[in-house]
Amino acid sequence: MTIRPASAEHGIWFKRTDILLGDTLVPARWDAVEVTPLCTRIVNGAGVSVSTIEHVMAALSGCGVHNALIELDGPEVPIMDGSAAPFVRAILERGTRALRAPVYAIEILKPVSVLTDKGWASLSPARSGNGLTMDFHIAFEDDAIGTQERSLDLANGAFVRELCDSRTFCRQSDVDAMQANGLALGGTYENAVVVDGDKVLSPGGLRHDDEAVRHKMLDALGDLYTAGAPIIGHYEGHKAGHAMTNMLLRELFSTPDAYRITLCDDGLAARLPGAGVESDEIPAVA
Repeated sequence: MTIRPASAEHGIWFKRTDILLGDTLVPARWDAVEVTPLCTRIVNGAGVSVSTIEHVMAALSGCGVHNALIELDGPEVPIMDGSAAPFVRAILERGTRALRAPVYAIEILKPVSVLTDKGWASLSPARSGNGLTMDFHIAFEDDAIGTQERSLDLANGAFVRELCDSRTFCRQSDVDAMQANGLALGGTYENAVVVDGDKVLSPGGLRHDDEAVRHKMLDALGDLYTAGAPIIGHYEGHKAGHAMTNMLLRELFSTPDAYRITLCDDGLAARLPGAGVESDEIPAVA
């Protein structure tokens, strides 16, 4: 996979280099998302798809990259260590370039929410500071995860420092079931946190006591970035996942008076995720 620079107003697109004929470009956009239970998958009009985009999308958002072309020689973004840290490190080490173009954001004007039998998610107007803030709450039966909650203001490189190294997690029983059905055959303890009851089976244990909820926030940031621009507002998730965040974006864009496209002045641009981050801010554990 290669992340290439793109011109202003290009947005984030994926290109399948393993497909030689037809439309190989897939937009990383909310209305191209096809609902799947375990990841975010995008599909173009020709049926070409890219799966598991959420971690690299979170890295792009958290590093302040608004325009990029991501070339990929297969149908799925590499899982790496199960976090966004490898993508963040590569982006920051290579560096970013400011374009001579205005920066726009999606400003939330009134609350929108979605509710399912599993949980709920909402977007509401920004709290103090006019940036993106997030509250997340999870609850799992496994004692190794249990109930966790966290709040975070995503300005000033907070994503890179606080979230980017947190890995995806699953139960050993889920791994066994998937592999029995021919899925996740390449999965190991090295690219996810695997738990079994009160035990963490992955070598080295957890990177953070609340790594699970931090990863859920990482996923949410990546999924929110399919809005097509940074969001100015407050996101709250209660047992929310990929499908629910996409439902929330669909609800937002079907409610025209709930948002507006805002031209960012220097002060607001400095509050967006990724503004001013440095590579030495990546946690040493990643």
